[in-house]
Parts: sequence; structure tokens; C-alpha cells
Amino acid sequence: MQPLRPSTDVWPVTEFRANASTVLDQIHTTKRSVILTQHGRSTAVLMDVDVYEGLLDEVALVRAVRTGEEQLAAGEVIPHEAVEARIRARLAK
Repeated sequence: MQPLRPSTDVWPVTEFRANASTVLDQIHTTKRSVILTQHGRSTAVLMDVDVYEGLLDEVALVRAVRTGEEQLAAGEVIPHEAVEARIRARLAK
């Protein structure tokens, strides 16, 4: 996945309503997010579904790594041999 960059695609919500299909096509084609503004302030971000799902996957991975690091720091570890034995026992069933 490409690094995320702040979007330069900004649409006032009133223009978005009038051009929703065009904006959605742009998002799908470019894979860049679009920032919607209301009264001159950023209010929402629209993004391609595949990009969104990729972000969710990355967040889940980062959380899993963080949990693993916390467990390691707390001494909550299982030796490799014990894990291997558990896996082999399950596969033998």
C-alpha cells in the first residue's frame, strides 16, 4: 500500500451533492481521498472502499504487534517449543 498523504482534493459539500457521481468516480479512479467542507471547515473524508479496507487491515496489524510487544514486555511469553508442540498436537487430531 502506498504511503498516505493529506488529500488535496477538497470539495464543498454543496458542490459534492451536485457532482456526487463525478467525485465518486474520481475517488475510485485515483484512489485518493476527498475532503468535504461545510461552512469552510473540513467535515468529512470520502475514500475508496479498497483503500479503507486496507487501512483497517493495517490498523489491525499494528494493534496485534502492539499487543505482542506489551505481552513480551510483561513476560507473557510461550517458548517456541511449546507452541510447536501445541500445533503438532492439533494437526495430529
